[in-house]
Amino acid sequence: MKISLIIPSRNNLKYLKWSYDSIRKNQGNHEVEICVADDFSEDGTEEWCKQISTKDLQFKWIRNEGPKRQGLVILNDRLINEVATSELCMIYHADMYLCPGALDEIEKHMMPYEPGYPVSGLPVERIKIPKTIVSLTRIEPPLHPDGPEKVLLDCGIEPEEFDEEGLLTQLDRLKTKDKTTEGVFAPWAFWKKDFQEIGGHDKLFAPQSKEDSDIFNRFHLNGIKFVQTWEGFVYHMTSRGSRFNPYSGGAPGQNSPEWIGTTTRNTKEFIRKWGHAIKHDQYLKPIVPPKYDIGFVIKNCNNQLLEALEPWCNRVYSDQSDQELYEYGTVEWLKTSFNIHNRVVPINIEPSNDILVEIDGHRFGNEEYRHIQNLAEIIQDSGEIGEFELGNLQITINDLTTYENDLIIAK
Repeated sequence: MKISLIIPSRNNLKYLKWSYDSIRKNQGNHEVEICVADDFSEDGTEEWCKQISTKDLQFKWIRNEGPKRQGLVILNDRLINEVATSELCMIYHADMYLCPGALDEIEKHMMPYEPGYPVSGLPVERIKIPKTIVSLTRIEPPLHPDGPEKVLLDCGIEPEEFDEEGLLTQLDRLKTKDKTTEGVFAPWAFWKKDFQEIGGHDKLFAPQSKEDSDIFNRFHLNGIKFVQTWEGFVYHMTSRGSRFNPYSGGAPGQNSPEWIGTTTRNTKEFIRKWGHAIKHDQYLKPIVPPKYDIGFVIKNCNNQLLEALEPWCNRVYSDQSDQELYEYGTVEWLKTSFNIHNRVVPINIEPSNDILVEIDGHRFGNEEYRHIQNLAEIIQDSGEIGEFELGNLQITINDLTTYENDLIIAK
C-alpha cells in the first residue's frame, strides 16, 4: 500500500523527530510518503526538514515563510493538493507515535482483498473502497478525560520519557480482533478524491479549531462511511502542536491563550454555519441535525442577550437602537467571516425567515437558552407547519425546508 501522511508542524520539532522515527520504524512493508508543512517555525524545524529530505526520498516538505502562521486549515490542504502523490492520504499529528501493524489495519479496511484472494500461485488483488475514512485508535496519557473512543495508558508525556517498551508489551492486550466503531478523529485515512469532492477544509475555520468537526459533518452528509479500527493504534501525546504548545504559552494540561482565542471564535463560527453546537455519539461519530432558516424577533433586547443569541439563527430582529446595533456589529465583525450587519437588523424590518422565534428579553432564562441550543431537533420533532409555545418562546413554522446539504462543499 502507498500512503501519504499529512503532518503540519509549528515549533514542534522535538515531537516531529520522535514521530518521524516511529513511522519509519513501524511502517512495515508499506510505501509511506511523509509530507510535512513547517508553519513558520523558529525551533530548527526548517533545518531539520532540509537535512531529512536529502536522506529520505519519501520525505517531502513545504514551509510557510510567515510572518503569520497559516495553521492546519491551510497547510493540511496544501499538503494534500500540492505535495502528496498518493491517492490515499492520512491526516496525522506530529505528536503521534505510529504503533507496529497500524498501517496494515488501514489497508485492511480501505483496500480489502478481492473475494476469493489470496489464492495460491496467483497475485494478491485488493479492492479500493471509496467513500470510506478509517481512524486509528488513540492511546493517550491521562491529560484529557477518559472516553470510550480511546485508551488511557500513561507511557509518558514527553519524547525523552516515552516508555516505548512498556507500550509495545501492552499492544496485544489492547487489540480487540475484528472490532470497529464509527468514530472519526486524527489520525484519519481517506481517499484524496473524496476530500477534494467536498472542497477540503473550510477556510472559515482558519488557522485552526473546529475545522475537523466541520469537515466530518460534511463527509457524513456526503455519504462517507466512518470506521475506527481497534486493532491499529497510535500513541498520542495530545495537543502539543496547539493547545498545549509551550511556544504559544501552553503546557501539558494547560491551554495556551492562542488556542483559547481561536477555539472561542471558531465555536461561534461553527454555530453560525450549522445552527447547532458540535454533536456526536459516544464514539465521536458526527450527528448532524437539520439546518433551518431561522429568525429571532427579540423584544427588550440588550447587547449581552444579542451576543448570546445571534450565532444560533440566520437573522436577529432586535428592538435596540440603531446605535446599539451598530456598536455590536462593529465589535463582532472583527471576529467573524459572516456579514454581521446583515445578520442583525432593526425589529421594524419585516421578517422573511422560514421559521420565526419570538423572544422577550425580560422573560428569557436558562430554560429558554437550552431550547435555543436544541432548536433544530425541536423543530424537526414538531414536524408540521404552525405555531406553538416553548417555555417563554413563541415559535412560528412557515416552511420546513432544510439547508444542511448546501454546506457539504466548502465555499
